[in-house]
Amino acid sequence: MTTQRRSYETGHKPKCLVIVDDTAEWDRAVYYASRWAIRVGGGVVMLRIIEIEDQNQQWLGVADLMRAEAEDAANEALDRAAGRANGIAAITPERVIREGDPTEQIRDVIDKDVDIVMLVLAANPGAEGPGPLVTTMAEAAGSFPIPVMIISGGLKDAEIDALS
Repeated sequence: MTTQRRSYETGHKPKCLVIVDDTAEWDRAVYYASRWAIRVGGGVVMLRIIEIEDQNQQWLGVADLMRAEAEDAANEALDRAAGRANGIAAITPERVIREGDPTEQIRDVIDKDVDIVMLVLAANPGAEGPGPLVTTMAEAAGSFPIPVMIISGGLKDAEIDALS
């Protein structure tokens, strides 16, 4: 399902969607999105996706404990990212925590928020490749309802400032 974007209509404002994960380069995506948001008068939505490996562990509430720990870790990561965005652009980003397949969750968040106009990811600049999320999104980018911006994890703040 593709939802018509409404971000530039009266009563709406454009937003970037940023994935906050455990990679070292997430900061580059947050930096770019925050700078972009102040430049265009928009907002930032930060998404943390929880992937619980074994959903069938019901013995003694193990699955519930795993989920609670993953949610705590997700909130800590979003706290760091929101603090970074606030320090960059004096904005308070929206925060979303989802559980499940990353591609499905990203698409669902985009479909449910008609103001999201761009997905911002950061790629690992190292020889090991851009990272699993960037690789997956690059393969799906042609079918995405919004542009996918991939920022090099090797860019410095001043270089991103010049781009955003």
